[in-house]
Amino acid sequence: MDPLKLIVGAGFSGAVLAREIAEAGYQCLVIDKRDHIAGNCHTARESGTGVMEHVYGPHIFNTSNEAVWTYVKKFCVMEPFINRVKASTPRGVFSMPINLMTINQFFGKRFSPAEARKFISSLGDASIKEPANFEEQALKYLGREIYNEFFYGYSKKQWGCEPKELPASILKRLPVRFNYDDNYYNSRYQGIPQEGYSMMVERILDHPNIEIKLNTAWVTAMRDAFSEIFFTGPLDEFYGHRHGRLGYRTVFWEKRTEKGDFQGNAVINYPGMEVPFTRIIEHKHLAPWETHEQTRVFSEFSKDTGAGDIPYYPKRLADDMLLLESYVEDAQADNNVFFLGRLATYRYMDMDDVIAEALEFAKRYLRWKANQSLTKPLFADEEVLD
Repeated sequence: MDPLKLIVGAGFSGAVLAREIAEAGYQCLVIDKRDHIAGNCHTARESGTGVMEHVYGPHIFNTSNEAVWTYVKKFCVMEPFINRVKASTPRGVFSMPINLMTINQFFGKRFSPAEARKFISSLGDASIKEPANFEEQALKYLGREIYNEFFYGYSKKQWGCEPKELPASILKRLPVRFNYDDNYYNSRYQGIPQEGYSMMVERILDHPNIEIKLNTAWVTAMRDAFSEIFFTGPLDEFYGHRHGRLGYRTVFWEKRTEKGDFQGNAVINYPGMEVPFTRIIEHKHLAPWETHEQTRVFSEFSKDTGAGDIPYYPKRLADDMLLLESYVEDAQADNNVFFLGRLATYRYMDMDDVIAEALEFAKRYLRWKANQSLTKPLFADEEVLD
C-alpha cells in the first residue's frame, strides 16, 4: 500500500475525497488550519439561544444531480427547505428572484404572465446589442428602474466596485420568472441537514483509514513528508503567493441576539445604498423544524479579502486571470500534488458541484493509480482557466 496521503482542507472537497480513497484502502491524513471541520459550511449551536448557526453564512443544499443527493443522504437526514429570499427596498419588501408577484407589486399592476413578459421586454434598453459588462446586461433585459432598485446597490456592495466593472457573465440569464414561484432555486432537490453540516461532514470523515488534525495549517515543509498531497485551499497560498494574491471578496457579520422573531424569514436582502450591509440572516428560520424563544441575527457585509481574511468569492477579473495562468503553470510542473475544490481551482462553486467534482476526481485518481499509463489527474476540473 502507498504511503499516507495528505489532504489539506476538511471541507466538502477534502472530506469526500478522503472518504472515497479511504474506502479504496488508502490511509489519509486530513488537516485543517481551523478548529473545526466542514469549512465555510460549518454549523454550530449558539450557546445562549440553542439556535443552530450557519457560522460562515447561510447554506441551503440544492441540486438536480440525483447521484449527489443520494450520496449526501447517506450521511444525514436532509430536512426539506425552500429558500424564499425577500428584498427590502425604500419602495417595499419584494420576493426574490423577481417573479410575477414582484413585478405586479413593484409596478402596481395585475399582469398575467404574458402581459408581464411583454412589459418587462419593453423596459429593456434595445440600444445595447452585446452587453460588455454586468450593468449593460441588466439594462438590456430589465431596464433602468428594476436595475437601480434591485441590482445596482447590492452588486456594488457585494463586489466593492461599480457594476460596469464586472463581467456580463455574472448575470448569466434573465433573473425573472413570469409566474408566482418564489423558490430561490430551480433545483429538483433542496434541503438542510437536520443536525447541521458539520455533523454530516463528521460522518463522511468517520472511517478507520482517515485521521484528522485540526488547528494544523499547510506549510511548505510538508511537501517532503508525503508522497502525494491533495490541496483544497487557495491555489496562490500553496505557492506562497509568489506571483501575487488572487482577488477574492470576503464577508463578515454584525451578530446579535433578539427576542422572538426578528424578521420572519431566513434571508432578507438590502440592495439599496442607504444601508451598508447586503443582507440580514435570521438563523432559526434555517431550521424551521426547531423552536427557540430567542433568535440570532447576522447583518452581512462584504469587502476585499486581506491577508488574514477568509476568501469567499473569487473576483476573476482580468488581472486575476493572468495571475491564475502563472499558478496553473506552477501546478502543472508539480509531480505529487493534486488540486480540487473552489479555492484550489479559483471558481465559485455550489456545494453540490463541489461534491460531484470530488467524487469524479476520486474515480479518476483511483483509475490512474490502477493504471499508470493513464494521464495523471492534476486539477479536479482541468479547464480551470475557462
